[in-house]
Amino acid sequence: MLLALFNILIFPGFVFLSVYGLLFEYLDRKIYSRLQNRMGPPWFQPLADFLKLLGKESVIPEGADKRVFAFLPVAALAAATAAYLYIPLYSVTSLFPFEGDLIVVLYLLTIPTLCFFLAGWYSTSVYATIGAVRALTQLFSYEVPLFMALLAPALLADTWSLSGMTAYYAAHPWYLLINIPAFVVAIVACEGKLERVPFDISEAETEIVSGTFVEYSGRLFAIFRMVIDCELVVVSSLIAAVFLPFHPASAGLGFLLYVVKTLAILFILAVFKSVMARVRIDQMVSFCWKYLTPLALIQIIANLLLKGVLI
Repeated sequence: MLLALFNILIFPGFVFLSVYGLLFEYLDRKIYSRLQNRMGPPWFQPLADFLKLLGKESVIPEGADKRVFAFLPVAALAAATAAYLYIPLYSVTSLFPFEGDLIVVLYLLTIPTLCFFLAGWYSTSVYATIGAVRALTQLFSYEVPLFMALLAPALLADTWSLSGMTAYYAAHPWYLLINIPAFVVAIVACEGKLERVPFDISEAETEIVSGTFVEYSGRLFAIFRMVIDCELVVVSSLIAAVFLPFHPASAGLGFLLYVVKTLAILFILAVFKSVMARVRIDQMVSFCWKYLTPLALIQIIANLLLKGVLI
């Protein structure tokens, strides 16, 4: 019981995820800045921003539902943390593995986006409402190709378990090359999932101030900022678990390899972010449904055909 509480609250649970999320934010901002020939923030900047927001007053709009308004950031953070517990990190198995945990992780990762939408909707602000509608529209755009890209390797491995997929591809490493198109789809779709450039449409600062979070401040906004950082870690870990399932026998080496893999994925996301400009919401919807979804569908068909040949 005590070990389970330690795993959930400390490592690899909430505390580690939060600290690693702050590190990810720093590295993301630093890489993004250097690619634009800027210095970027110091290493302590994400933590300083978080602590500063914690010390500020949380102002709730007069017409907003105060309970829902304050509950949404906590619900989003809880969902992101829960998803992290089912992803294999430094070993073949996750903290709480079971058959079908991939579906649960995908479900839990949808909750923060829905919380972003409800946060804007319940803010009773025109800017927040526009941001909320954009966030929900993006969800309908990227979610289908993202889910298809992550489920395609599961079909070949004949399991809905992340731990089972890791074990299968560890025994058949060459099969990972077949899933390269799905990896590309997942990377692009995750940029939309994380609402990063060029898909930062719901939080377009030059258009709608800060979109969904325009009415949030103080501790509540700090929690939402933490959710975004944690989501970046969880999504990077999920991609690493599905498409780079390499785990040495030693737990220490496994953890170091996990850090290397997730940082490599973060670097790819940061480069993609730095070389692109923001697109319109209609352009994103068109791109996801015209290109990403068919490519993910081709990957699923190819994996099903290969599975038939192998069996």
